[in-house]
Amino acid sequence: MKDQYKETVAGLTEKELLFHLAATQILLLTISSILGMILFDSIREFMELFIWDDRNILTYGLGAGAAVVALDIVLMKYLPKSYYDDGGLNERIFRNRSVFQIMLIAAMVAASEEILFRGVIQTNTGLIISSIIFAVVHYRYLFNWFLFANIILLSFLIGYIYMVTNNLAVTIVMHFVIDFVLGMTIKFRSNAANGGTESE
Repeated sequence: MKDQYKETVAGLTEKELLFHLAATQILLLTISSILGMILFDSIREFMELFIWDDRNILTYGLGAGAAVVALDIVLMKYLPKSYYDDGGLNERIFRNRSVFQIMLIAAMVAASEEILFRGVIQTNTGLIISSIIFAVVHYRYLFNWFLFANIILLSFLIGYIYMVTNNLAVTIVMHFVIDFVLGMTIKFRSNAANGGTESE
């Protein structure tokens, strides 16, 4: 199953890869919209989950996001490479992208996933259910016990921060920081391994 997944990833063209990435985020936002109409009384009620002038955005959004990334980078350095083998998908997504493209991808993924899993699901069902669903949806990590444990812990951490702050803006920023910095790390490590750097 894992080898078949790797072959599928390797067989995707750049256009197909980006299409699937964009389609997945659109699907998540569509599900969010449908569930939101059912579970929230109004758009205003949902928009109240976003508080952009909250100091927690710096403390938890940027701070906790940076701490997660720092820990991940240290673990990448000392743990066997196989522990971070996701079938090659993350490397395919980020290695040839510009800084702006990585920023755009990270923002799109952070917003769509946090709106659905924290904003819609956790707000209405609680931390445990939303965290489990978040982990299972990242199905490619099911093939690697370390990555799956990693995504479960991260999901509970982000969910806990949302529970504490009651602010979806905080978790979106945190998720963005994690994805953007790790995307940049993958880009520059890949370029270094290939003996050069890509233009930005």
